[in-house]
Amino acid sequence: MTAPTVPTVPTAPSPRSPRPGTAPAPAPGASCPGSPDLLRSVFRQHAAGVAVITAQDGGRPVGFTATSLNSVSADPPLLSFTIGTGASSWPAVRDSEYLGVHILGEHQRELAGLFARSGADRFGPSTGWAAGPHGVPVLDGVLAWLVCRVVARVPAGEHRVIIAEAVVGDPAGEGRPLLYHQGRFNALRD
Repeated sequence: MTAPTVPTVPTAPSPRSPRPGTAPAPAPGASCPGSPDLLRSVFRQHAAGVAVITAQDGGRPVGFTATSLNSVSADPPLLSFTIGTGASSWPAVRDSEYLGVHILGEHQRELAGLFARSGADRFGPSTGWAAGPHGVPVLDGVLAWLVCRVVARVPAGEHRVIIAEAVVGDPAGEGRPLLYHQGRFNALRD
């Protein structure tokens, strides 16, 4: 399957953009302009929900923790997430027609860490799961889950943006969502 070509849309210059021929002065404590370090340091300030994406790879379950999950459209019901092409789960995500998306609760920090750790036995005895619709692994005890059909894999640097359409799911789990902030899994505070 070849990823579709995505047109780019020109944007207006930011009012904070420097005049042509001048370099902006970095803010105190700022990283290099336009650098990977700058992007990482800014997104450490962004609290994100925590999800686990699952798939089948030759009859065996695979999965990974994702903090890049987004709702794209309600009609049709589309979502997106990103995955690095060097990730161990990438071949399964690349080749699967259906994927599982699981929203984790604050009681699932260990599960989030397990699915984020390279080389871990993610579907070992401590992970509760069952084969769900379309054979997709569905995790136990999550706040909500979906099985989605992949509709696009869009190149984005060394990653792919996966766009998928929700097919079936269950939003009825109990608890509060797990968040990722400042490089750690966190619970909501009242």
